[in-house]
Amino acid sequence: MLQMTSLSAMRIFEAAARLCSFRAAAEELNLSPSAVSHAIVRLERDLGVALFERTTRSVSLTLAGQTLLNHASNAFEELRRGVEQISSNKAQLLRLHCAPSFAAQVLSPRLPLFLKENPGIEVRVAASTNYARFVDGLFDADIVYGEPMNREDLIVVPLSEEIVSPLCSPEVARLIRSPRDLFHQPLIRSDLKRIQWIYWFEANDLGPPPPPSMSFDRSFLAVDAAVNGLGVALESDVLARRELESGKLVRPLHGICRDNRYIGHYLAYPKSGSQRRLARAFADWLTRECLYDEVNLASNSTQILIELE
Repeated sequence: MLQMTSLSAMRIFEAAARLCSFRAAAEELNLSPSAVSHAIVRLERDLGVALFERTTRSVSLTLAGQTLLNHASNAFEELRRGVEQISSNKAQLLRLHCAPSFAAQVLSPRLPLFLKENPGIEVRVAASTNYARFVDGLFDADIVYGEPMNREDLIVVPLSEEIVSPLCSPEVARLIRSPRDLFHQPLIRSDLKRIQWIYWFEANDLGPPPPPSMSFDRSFLAVDAAVNGLGVALESDVLARRELESGKLVRPLHGICRDNRYIGHYLAYPKSGSQRRLARAFADWLTRECLYDEVNLASNSTQILIELE
C-alpha cells in the first residue's frame, strides 16, 4: 500500500489537512487548487478510504483523515530533522531554547548584534519554562532559569549575577523614601520567581509583606506592569536592563536596603556533538555581553539615582 502512495501526494494531503483548505494548501505548495483536489482524490482512491468531508464552502477531516494527518505530520517532522542533520549548511544553524522572560528581555534585543558579528549563522529560538532535551536533537543550547539538575553530559555556563530588588517607575519612586513605604504601595508578584516578596521583606527586617495587588506568570509582564505605574515589582536587574537603562524603571531603595544577589540564568549545551563548537562560540559571546551589561547598568543606575535625589 505504501508503494502505491507517492511522497508528493502525502505532502499535499498533509498541507491540506493541516490548513483545512485545499486553496490554502495550493498557495503554500505553489500549486493550483485543482491539482491539490485531484491529488487528494487519487490518494483516497489508492487508500480506499475518504480522508475529507467536503461541502460547497469547506472541507474537514474524517476520522481516517485525522489519523493519517497525525502520522504524516510526525513523518515529515522526522524527515526535516534528518535533512538538517546531514545538510552541509547545518553548521551555520544554531537552535536555541530559552526561558521566556530572558528570551524577550535579554536575548531578543541582543541577537541582531550576534548575527552582525557572525555573518552566515541562522538562529532559531523557542521559548518555554521546560528544560531542553538534547537527546532528541531539537536544540543545540539552552538558556535556563535555575541551574540544570542533570548536567553529566552538559557544559553549564553561569551567566551574570542578578540583583533582585524593588523596581518601579520614577513617578512611583518619588513616593518611596524608606522600606516601610512599600506597605503603602501596590506590590507586583512574579509567580515563578525563586525570590519572592516575603524573602525580601524578611531580609530587611520588615516582617511579612502585604498581599500583592497583582501577579503575573512571566517576569517580563511584571516588568511591563511596573513601567506602566501599576506598582512595585520585585525583579531582576538583568531582566529589566532595558527599562533601567532608559529610565523607565528605577531602584528606589538602591543603597538603602539589602537586595538579593544570585546567578539566575545558565546556558547549557552538550559536551559532544557536531554543534558543540558553534554553541561554545555563542556561549562565549553571551557571557561577554552579560558582563558588559552588568558594568554598564551599575553605572547608569547610579546616575539615575543621583538625578532622582
